[in-house]
Amino acid sequence: MRRALSWSAVVITALVLQSTVFAQITLIGVKPELVYLVTIVLALLEGPSAGAVAGFGGGMAQDFLLNQPKGITALTLTLVGYAVGMIRQYVVTPSPLLPVFVVAGATAVGVLFYGAVAFLLGVEIGGGYLTRAALLSGLYNAILTPVFYPIIRRVAESSRTKKVFRW
Repeated sequence: MRRALSWSAVVITALVLQSTVFAQITLIGVKPELVYLVTIVLALLEGPSAGAVAGFGGGMAQDFLLNQPKGITALTLTLVGYAVGMIRQYVVTPSPLLPVFVVAGATAVGVLFYGAVAFLLGVEIGGGYLTRAALLSGLYNAILTPVFYPIIRRVAESSRTKKVFRW
């Protein structure tokens, strides 16, 4: 229960920051995708099921808050969280730059996937704009990862239940 509340607080905080503070701070016209960042970092830290759950919850909350077509962001973030969590088990390098590159790449792929699904559902998105937005969102999230990764890691570690050995 504690774990679910901690993750919910992190996802909601990211969504509030994304829609208020970071909505005003753009990088060449593109805003950061903090819910993507949180989903990817949780998937890196906790695995595929945690990434999928965080992605679904954050995606649905973002869809309803920002009045977007319902379910597209939830689908995208669920798949991104699960995929990053599955890839995590094959990565063995202890490099501190790994989360930065994973967040950048997964954010760009997620934004492109979102655009593809939106296009299939009839939402008009320009191809040139979508590619530029995906690359710049990935770059923006990569810049923000060194700030948010330690915070999310600390919350994830503190929410884990400690197993006590008893006779």
